[in-house]
Amino acid sequence: MGYLEDIFNLEGKVAAITGAGGHLCGEMARSLAKAGVSVAVIDMRPEDAQRTVDQITSAGGIAEPFELEVTKKDRHVNVLEGILDSFGDLDILINGAGINAPTPFFDISLDEWHSIIEVHTTGTFLGCQVFGRYMVDHNKGSIINMSSASAGPPLSKAFTYSVAKAGIKNLTQNLAREWAPYNVRVNALRPGFFPTEWSKKHFIDQQRNDAILGHTPMKRYGKPEELTGAVLWLCSDASSFVTGAEITVDGGFTAMTI
Repeated sequence: MGYLEDIFNLEGKVAAITGAGGHLCGEMARSLAKAGVSVAVIDMRPEDAQRTVDQITSAGGIAEPFELEVTKKDRHVNVLEGILDSFGDLDILINGAGINAPTPFFDISLDEWHSIIEVHTTGTFLGCQVFGRYMVDHNKGSIINMSSASAGPPLSKAFTYSVAKAGIKNLTQNLAREWAPYNVRVNALRPGFFPTEWSKKHFIDQQRNDAILGHTPMKRYGKPEELTGAVLWLCSDASSFVTGAEITVDGGFTAMTI
């Protein structure tokens, strides 16, 4: 095995990824599977999880679908048991489930506020609490939580989402400190703009498009596969001394002022 293969080797690892039926985490699931990782593809929509599993297995990878409502602790426990039954271990966790809404601030209902906070922040908290307990007990693991360019300074039109992402960044740093003695690393990935068709329709009109690209030195949006290098690094021994970090992949967005 060569130098790069040695330090980045993930062969035989097991990963759990929530939101893995979606735009970004689906690509992370496919990427890890290509690296030899057995992937628990977790999503609240079984059909979306199955689609990602089919993509992985048709390419020769190993994956199984799991349905999960991330706001329910008992469902996390059930999924962990299923992962251990299927794969026998757990090495990697990516907390990627999320929702958003462009509601103006004075029009945000309590139901909308709670639902976005619960999926992002509470869902990440529960994922870390349940899956992280297994990792701490086994003295190993890499957890990646999904932060965002909106974690601070916050983005307009994403009030609740921005609050939720700021909480995830703080939770990540808290757990990194707590779990470092147990060889469990906890980091956050901070993507810039990787818009889905939904976000293009609901968040990005021409004026906002011009503002985003005008504030991004690379003058374009990110592609999902451009996150996978950071993911593979954070999951591997190449980042063995990295914990509590927020890794930015945004085309220079947060480096831009005027």
